[in-house]
Formats: sequence, structure tokens, C-alpha cells
Amino acid sequence: MPTLLIVHHTPSPHCQAMFEAVLEGATDPEIEGVRVVRRAALSATAADVLDADGYLLGTPANLGYMSGALKHFFDQVYYPCLDSTRGRPFGYYVHGGNDVTGAVRALETVTTGLGWRRAAEPVTVTGEPGRGAVEQCRELGATVAAGLME
Repeated sequence: MPTLLIVHHTPSPHCQAMFEAVLEGATDPEIEGVRVVRRAALSATAADVLDADGYLLGTPANLGYMSGALKHFFDQVYYPCLDSTRGRPFGYYVHGGNDVTGAVRALETVTTGLGWRRAAEPVTVTGEPGRGAVEQCRELGATVAAGLME
């Protein structure tokens, strides 16, 4: 059974709302045969990444960059997973107070280095995530998970 790994750093209510919507989309009952595993960024390991077939990443934009927790995740898994995970699909969402440009650039750079393939457009939100943004997060989760269905 294919596995979708959701790696997230969720320190705020806004990030929590986005994470819950992504998870709801990924676990939609119409998506069958995909196991969804969620890990906090500080808990996720290279073994989690190697065991998964696709990835969803979530982070706040902190000081113009992805969260330190997600950066730590990438520092831990980059070289152990570099050759074995090339071509795997991923998606991501980012929340920021007023700008997410640096966090988006950082995520694009690291995932390009890993050779991962973006399976859906990212969801980026500044300020409070409204109904439309929450729905985009649901769609993101559903799209990446559905792409893993056998």
C-alpha cells in the first residue's frame, strides 16, 4: 500500500487549520489504498521518508524562511534520502504573517535538490486562512494522496 508522509510544523492556530484541512483531504474516504502517516517536523526521520511514496510538507514562514523545525528535518534526511527518493511526488503549504517568499524559495530549493516532483501547486497564505484557503489545503491533501492510489 502506498504511503503519504505529512511532515509539518504547526505552532499556531492558523497553521493548525491548514494542517487539519490537508489531513482531511489526504484521508478523504474516496481515496482508497493510501496510508497517511503524519509526523511533526522534529520527529520525522530518514526512515519515515524512505518508507513513504509521496510527501506533504507544512511550515510557517519564520523570519523570511521555512521554520527551523522543517529545516532541521531536511538537514537530517537530505543525504540519507537523496538517491533513494528522486522523482517522488510532493506538495506543500506555507503560512506567514505578511510574506512567504523566502520560505517558498527555500522549500523549492531543497526539494529540487532532492529531485522530488511537485504534484500540486503549493498553498501559501498570509494572515488568517479564510474558507478559500482552507479548501485549497483540502484539495492539496487530496491531490497528492490520490496521485499515490494504485
